[in-house]
Amino acid sequence: MAASADQFDAMEVIASCGDFDKASGSRLERLIFNNRRLILVVCLLVTVILGFQASRLEINASFEKMMPVTHPYIQNYREYAHSLRGLGNSVRIVVENTRGDIYDPAYLEILRKINDQVFLIRGVDRSFMKSLWMPVVRWTEITEEGYAGGSVMPDTYDGSADSIQELRFNVHRSGIVGSLVANDEKSSMIFVPLVDIDVTTGKGLDYRAFRDELNEIRAYEKEGVRIHIIGFAQLVGDLIHGMIEVFTYFFYAALIATAFLFLYTRCIRSTLLVVACSLLGVVWQLGAMRLLGFIVNPYSILVPFLVFAIGMSHGSQKMNGIMEDIGRGTDRYVAARYTFRRLFLPGLTALLSDTIGFAVLMVIAIPVIRELALGASIGVAVLIFTNLILLPILLSYTGVSLKAARHSLKSKEAGQPFIRLIGRFTQPRWAIAVIAVSAVLAGWGLVVRGGLKIGDLDPGAPELRPDSQYNRDNAYITSHYHLSSDQFAVIVSTPEQGLLEFETLVEMDRLEEELRDLPGVQTTVSAASLGRFYTCAGFEGWEKWMTISRDTFVNNDAINYVFDSNPEIINDSRSVAPMISFLADHKAETLSRVVQTVEAFAAKHNTPERKFLLAAGNAGIEAATNIAVSHANRTMLLYVYGAVVLLCFVTFRSWRAVVVAIVPLIVTSILCEALMVIMGIGVKVATLPVAALGVGIGVDYALYLLSVQLTQQRMGRSLPDAYRNALAFTGKIVALIGVTLAAAVITWYWSPIKFQADMGILLAFMFLWNMVGALILMPSLSSYLLRSYGRRRTMLADELVYGISGQK
Repeated sequence: MAASADQFDAMEVIASCGDFDKASGSRLERLIFNNRRLILVVCLLVTVILGFQASRLEINASFEKMMPVTHPYIQNYREYAHSLRGLGNSVRIVVENTRGDIYDPAYLEILRKINDQVFLIRGVDRSFMKSLWMPVVRWTEITEEGYAGGSVMPDTYDGSADSIQELRFNVHRSGIVGSLVANDEKSSMIFVPLVDIDVTTGKGLDYRAFRDELNEIRAYEKEGVRIHIIGFAQLVGDLIHGMIEVFTYFFYAALIATAFLFLYTRCIRSTLLVVACSLLGVVWQLGAMRLLGFIVNPYSILVPFLVFAIGMSHGSQKMNGIMEDIGRGTDRYVAARYTFRRLFLPGLTALLSDTIGFAVLMVIAIPVIRELALGASIGVAVLIFTNLILLPILLSYTGVSLKAARHSLKSKEAGQPFIRLIGRFTQPRWAIAVIAVSAVLAGWGLVVRGGLKIGDLDPGAPELRPDSQYNRDNAYITSHYHLSSDQFAVIVSTPEQGLLEFETLVEMDRLEEELRDLPGVQTTVSAASLGRFYTCAGFEGWEKWMTISRDTFVNNDAINYVFDSNPEIINDSRSVAPMISFLADHKAETLSRVVQTVEAFAAKHNTPERKFLLAAGNAGIEAATNIAVSHANRTMLLYVYGAVVLLCFVTFRSWRAVVVAIVPLIVTSILCEALMVIMGIGVKVATLPVAALGVGIGVDYALYLLSVQLTQQRMGRSLPDAYRNALAFTGKIVALIGVTLAAAVITWYWSPIKFQADMGILLAFMFLWNMVGALILMPSLSSYLLRSYGRRRTMLADELVYGISGQK
């Protein structure tokens, strides 16, 4: 796929299209430029069709798509999901009385209205919903006549002082203070489990609509209450709504990129064509995603901008080549064909590298990342048509203004001092300093990146700002409730009625004791620990009976009451029961401690009839995701770099050239991970693809510069001359695009969505460092690895032609 030897030389100046031999060039070039009108018509039809499809693209998310579906923990959860209701996707609504405590008739009436309104929202798993107004929330006690119990909310409640007093008594004897009622009893919680599939439509839960309907209850804040809502559905709903502002920042970024490009070209029509073709690639990508049945989710929203950024990079190279030829007096049609000859193969190789680099992300068994990988791969692939083929065709019609073309030549002459300065890095005495500094930076980065964490590093939702409504709500709930919303569930599986056996209950009790001793675990609850209390209650509250009985009939009696009061703790057949640990937070260290403890216990105590399986609950699912992300992080980089190395080798046919192209990308990846440590960003589903995206963008710079440099060296030029020519032809656009895109994405820092702000900083860093690596580190490495590249190739060619005898 290498370019021919004369492609990057100054071609013959042909001032009239009629004087140009249209039969010249490659078969592909003739096919494209001799059928320009047909291609334009086809592109127009495709744009109309895909544009219409893109306008119908849905924005949503899925709880299950965030899970690593092939991980054993998730497979366990899905297998027993029917017996683990309430331990998956859910939201928690806390209604705070700003004028007193919960024992206020006015507050309770508002709570009832909110409860009834939430109960009717589509997607709510109504049978497991809990609040003071739900009959499943019960109290139980032992009297001289046996067990007695009832709903916490009295059946005869009428708002009178007596019924309020009865409610207070029921709350205290039910043991829900700290879980459904705040520690200070000034607020109460509505626990709302969700179903991911709407049984009436068969479609996934519409998180945007659910969040909108749920947030209608905030209207009650005018009546003396304050509403706090947390949960995956609320978080994703907030992110989807925030995406409107995200699109605003994308618009700013595109505007800045357009302005920078115009300041360089001084030609409005060519600038707009580059921008339009890059945006066209985004439209085609979104339309293709819609046809394939995918949706846009908050975690893949960066993909359209990355497609736009890569399109701007390639489009600018094409426009620059045409502009220089027109400045020399070449006809615009001829200039477009000259540029196509020079840059199509390097551009095609770069885009194929990007496509394959993104596609390898699909090996990660997390559906949301696979969708991101597919979207990015499709987006980059369509740029082959919109920016490598369509843009030169359009410029062959419109050309560039003659004034702008002449300005391009003048700026090229004016940039000679800069080119000479950068060109010095091909000299060994300059190169060794750059290589040494790069090695020191890479070594420092490796040390710092040793502190890179997997998973969330902060409480609440790191995707949002600390002062966001969601994180303020989470802080309130965490500080006012004894039991947190971070639940880690171990699944205990036995044959039917196996949970009534003494040995099983004792083993569960032992594991609970170990878990309660771990830092970060607030408390635990299971059928075993609850069974202790009901056994004790059955024997007049005698403390001696606060134990697990060896008598199956006693255990059966206690477990029956556990089921009546907490149906989510054990299933009907007494064969599956979750052991729930309430965690202080969902940080990676906390989850790792729990996982290690349970795995060690299971390895020692599992039997064919009794198994302790991981994991359920929102924290359990997150632990599985962290493990999958940790394994995928290194695998992903190996696949990405493997794909890029292979394509670079096919392109350059030289392992030395591959090393020169890849080393700057590796340094950037190391420094990017070090920056994540400094910024306190963990590796998780939202940030995992960043490194791959950085490699994909950086390889474009390397391919454009190195392709020109190597072609010049094969033509017999020395390394310094070859590199200076590469700088003059494609290097200045590499510098322009690097600075332009970095300036564009750094504006994301002010986004209210912290995830976007973090990505803005990381992308700006990678844009700049990939540019610096291409302009400075690549020539420095070339001075040692590629200085005699052209001479070696000439000698090899002579040997192939004349043999090794030395006779010519």
